[in-house]
Amino acid sequence: MQAPSAGSLPVAEQDFLDKMIVGRRGRPGALLGILEAAQERNRHKYLPLETLRYIAAKTEMPLSRIYSVATFYALFNLQPQGENTICICRGTACHTRGSRKLFQGARLDLGLSLEDADSDGNEADKLLLTTPDRQFTVRTVACFGQCAMAPVVEVNHRICGHATERTLQREIATIRAGE
Repeated sequence: MQAPSAGSLPVAEQDFLDKMIVGRRGRPGALLGILEAAQERNRHKYLPLETLRYIAAKTEMPLSRIYSVATFYALFNLQPQGENTICICRGTACHTRGSRKLFQGARLDLGLSLEDADSDGNEADKLLLTTPDRQFTVRTVACFGQCAMAPVVEVNHRICGHATERTLQREIATIRAGE
């Protein structure tokens, strides 16, 4: 197992992660808790590759396993996030009830271009767009599991069911007014 690079993370970050790893060792869901704590601590609410490498080395797990967990769960981010997040479900029920229009409307309201999207070009993939001022991130997720309330949008960790373009415009305007 390769030792973590001493210069890759600040000492305070290493100490924090070491405490999280020791405190969760042997517990069910330990890796999820460690990743969640690391992401929450990050100023831009994401998991940099250096952090994933450090966790892999310290837990003696392959980096591929850490990465697969971080990419499987929608709550983890591998790119910096904005201060406010808007997550739009792309599941079947939401898609058939207009979630694509919600995504397009939010994108246009915030002046975001699809050229800036973090995706490999496949429309089925998770899309992630962040405004240049880092005030908003708009992203798609596979499914919230709230199909009866489709289309579903999550605004700053609050679920909004039966969302419309007007609802989303009001949410964005409210956030902007509070800034």
